[in-house]
Amino acid sequence: MTTFCYACAVSTAEQPYHHGSLRQVLLARAESTLEKDGVDGLSLRQLAREAGVSHAAPSKHFRDRQALLDALAESGFRRLTAALERAVDQADPHARSRFAALADAYVTFALAHRELLALMYGSKHAPGAAAELVDAGRAAMDLTVRIVADAQASDEIGPGDASRIALVAFATFHGIATLAAGGMLEDAPVDEVVTAASDTFWRGLARA
Repeated sequence: MTTFCYACAVSTAEQPYHHGSLRQVLLARAESTLEKDGVDGLSLRQLAREAGVSHAAPSKHFRDRQALLDALAESGFRRLTAALERAVDQADPHARSRFAALADAYVTFALAHRELLALMYGSKHAPGAAAELVDAGRAAMDLTVRIVADAQASDEIGPGDASRIALVAFATFHGIATLAAGGMLEDAPVDEVVTAASDTFWRGLARA
């Protein structure tokens, strides 16, 4: 899956943008502002000034501020899924190894994009969320469901609702990322906590 390089876009955005690249430049600058100042710091007019375009130019790509936020959230989900897929593809083919790789990749992404992740989930569950955003948000969970279902099919773990198991796993890893971001893991290294959590979770699912 091809993903857009936001760091490259931010750098490029410091120069006159090329035809057709304004949307990417605006998204890149929006994410940079989001991580520094939070969602309240985002303004289409400010982004236009930073990109060196007229105040009306962003409206060709985003009808309003909410449309920008939704696009940023959708892009974030696609990047998260791509990161998880890369980690899973590079792992040992056994389901347990793929599950552990997914856990590590999720927490890594969450810690690197804290404000973005909050926006992603807030937008996905907002009333009237766009279908494209909801679908993008489901992709990462669907990958987790497939790993669990594959493990059940190969008798690595016991039976159960794969969707519910995947949801609990996601909640566990998201919780670890939240604790780590808040400095609440004390002296425990994040990677060790993630490994312990994924191992403990998997042992609880394994057949006796």
